[in-house]
Amino acid sequence: MDYRTLIQAPELDALLNARPRRTIVFDCSFELTNPGAGHQQYLEAHVPWAQYLDLERDLSGPPNGHNGRHPLPYPAAFAIAMAAQGVCASTQVVCYDNSANACAARAWWMLRWIGHEKVAVLDGGLAAWTAAGLPLEKGARTTPLRGDIQLKPSLGKTVDRQALLANLDGGPLLVLDARSHERFIGESDPFEQIRGHIPGARNRVFRDNLDASGRFKPGSQLKAEFDALTEGRAPDQLVTSCGSGVTACHNLLALEIAGLSGAALYPGSWSEWSNSGAPVATGPA
Repeated sequence: MDYRTLIQAPELDALLNARPRRTIVFDCSFELTNPGAGHQQYLEAHVPWAQYLDLERDLSGPPNGHNGRHPLPYPAAFAIAMAAQGVCASTQVVCYDNSANACAARAWWMLRWIGHEKVAVLDGGLAAWTAAGLPLEKGARTTPLRGDIQLKPSLGKTVDRQALLANLDGGPLLVLDARSHERFIGESDPFEQIRGHIPGARNRVFRDNLDASGRFKPGSQLKAEFDALTEGRAPDQLVTSCGSGVTACHNLLALEIAGLSGAALYPGSWSEWSNSGAPVATGPA
């Protein structure tokens, strides 16, 4: 069985105990305000066999002051990096982190972006694995033999700043902003000097995709919530954004779970938009 959105902890445990093992697990834990903390937490406790992916080293390209805080790398470069981590064309990849699966969703989307279908997020993250009473490992994992994954037609769409600027004049695209309500309305922003949101955007806080246990809500509930927010707009008219293109991927995963495939990512997000001289809106949408 292939997993392409979510996988539950017992299902992942079964895959890791299968022989031969054809699953690679990535721990994507990361804290924006303490960049080294995620790797340290990984070393202290992680899912058995998991390798570590760092948001800024492995899941981002180099920022140049104009492309946002966490720009995407070149697709071919990311495919080469995933091959170096042992990913093959036939590999089932599972991503997780230790906080709401925001960075795990970024890794999920990026693997789909380079055309890899067999990738899923561990529902509930490390907390769900621990709650299921499953074992943990300590220390770093040795990188496996090089994989054969290659760049394939993308399963993830992107939209750039120019397209969104053109859309301000009555275009069909609707931006869904994954940041907190306080950041969206311009009340506060710990990362950017200019506060607010892209004009016309609506706020879908990424944590609203989760239930009280930290797992994703059922697909039917997510669909009803997204349809209410977007007034039933077609998925190919939706663009997800956030601070730097990370939690926006959480909304893309939620849309996929809801059966609303086809939305695009604005990779630069607010960190690019707010520093480009583009129009800014504040207050509720």
